[in-house]
Amino acid sequence: MKQSTLLIGGETVATTYHAPVTNPSNGEIVGYMPLAQQAELDQAVAAAAAAFKSWSWTSNEERAAACRAIAEKIGEHAEELAQILTREQGKPLNGLGSRFEIGGALAWTRHTAELDLPVEILQDDNEGRVELHRKPIGVVGSITPWNWPVMIACWHIMPAVRAGNTVVIKPSPLTPLSTIRLVEIINEVLPAGVVNVITGENSIGAALSAHPGIAKMTFTGSTETGKKIMASAVATLKRLTLELGGNDAGIVLPDADPKAIVEGLFWGAFINNGQTCAALKRLYVHDSIYEEVCQGLAVYTAKIVVGDGLDEASILGPVQNEMQFNKVRELVDDARANGGRILTGGAPMERPGFFYPVTLVADVDHGVRLVDEEQFGPALPIIRYTDVDEVIARANQNPAGLGGSVWSSDAQKAKRYAMQLECGSVWINKHGTIQPNAPFGGVKQSGIGVEFGAEGLKEFTTIQTVLS
Repeated sequence: MKQSTLLIGGETVATTYHAPVTNPSNGEIVGYMPLAQQAELDQAVAAAAAAFKSWSWTSNEERAAACRAIAEKIGEHAEELAQILTREQGKPLNGLGSRFEIGGALAWTRHTAELDLPVEILQDDNEGRVELHRKPIGVVGSITPWNWPVMIACWHIMPAVRAGNTVVIKPSPLTPLSTIRLVEIINEVLPAGVVNVITGENSIGAALSAHPGIAKMTFTGSTETGKKIMASAVATLKRLTLELGGNDAGIVLPDADPKAIVEGLFWGAFINNGQTCAALKRLYVHDSIYEEVCQGLAVYTAKIVVGDGLDEASILGPVQNEMQFNKVRELVDDARANGGRILTGGAPMERPGFFYPVTLVADVDHGVRLVDEEQFGPALPIIRYTDVDEVIARANQNPAGLGGSVWSSDAQKAKRYAMQLECGSVWINKHGTIQPNAPFGGVKQSGIGVEFGAEGLKEFTTIQTVLS
């Protein structure tokens, strides 16, 4: 089984120790992750700092061309990356799984290549000229999660590089192999040291976020870890982009057509097996159509094949890791004990791996953990309501504020309610459909800053005002 290496300054760097990476479908070892120490981290930051001296002065056209070339390389290696991703993450190759994720990484890379931040002329008259320039920040530290490891790596790396920064990326220890391979591919295009990868347990991520040579941290993951990164940034006043946890509410209005929305509701909640920050995690349905929506979701769920990600017939795969598997099980058991009606699923599947079936839990309410906490897995609470204004207020009581949605046969009415939700992104008759030209980020405890589009690219720059 292959022992992977770090990639620092364009060179492979072997480590003394490694840790196994396992397939959540069956527990088999699929590779070995190098365990970086402080010395390798220092080496990576130094390599990125050295590369920044020249990369930051490359032209806008050169950086755009480099990003286009990276996109071509990702496309050439798409199936290879998808196979690695499925083996370590568990998601199916087909459907909205690994091939979909690599396609998304490719689309975001291509879009980022075409972004531009031209000089803004704020004044040009007899009293003088004022220009606003956007300049790269320096070395960017990136920490990525295990749910969409390749796509989120591209969300972090590509705008940083496009803006003229250099990068040290640290992927989740649960899914490091696809990111290592991605960075190897990127290094076929970029100068040595522009993008470096270190891997290891969470302690090396903490050291990265505290490192004095890192000018900005970008992180996708839990709110609790985001708070720790924010605290570690204080000493050097690092810039931050934090995309943190969500507990997205979806509100079905009484005029919605249950038959028309069931498929959208299902995939809004269960894309990537529910392991998505902006998945629909609390579903509020008006009393007048409550049972019809519950029944429709249960019927649709029965069609979904859950199995090994390498099986081309699988539509959903396992929960990625034991900790998350146990959390989903605990939240469903707690909901059942507090009066929840299990419509589908409700217990682990009797097979090897971290397989938990798609679980719909009706007749729960606030105060039940499955409603109040982010489950981040294949379980959805369905909450009955009667008053729309009241349910908007209740949905907003949660400390998270990443996404939300409203479902209705009247799109304009839905929009009026949707804009009352306290979240960074809101959808009408769909949920979680992010796109590279639409800024994405959370409010409240779901993060700081935004990603995607020109607004996301600006996050990787500082402003310099030139007055003449």
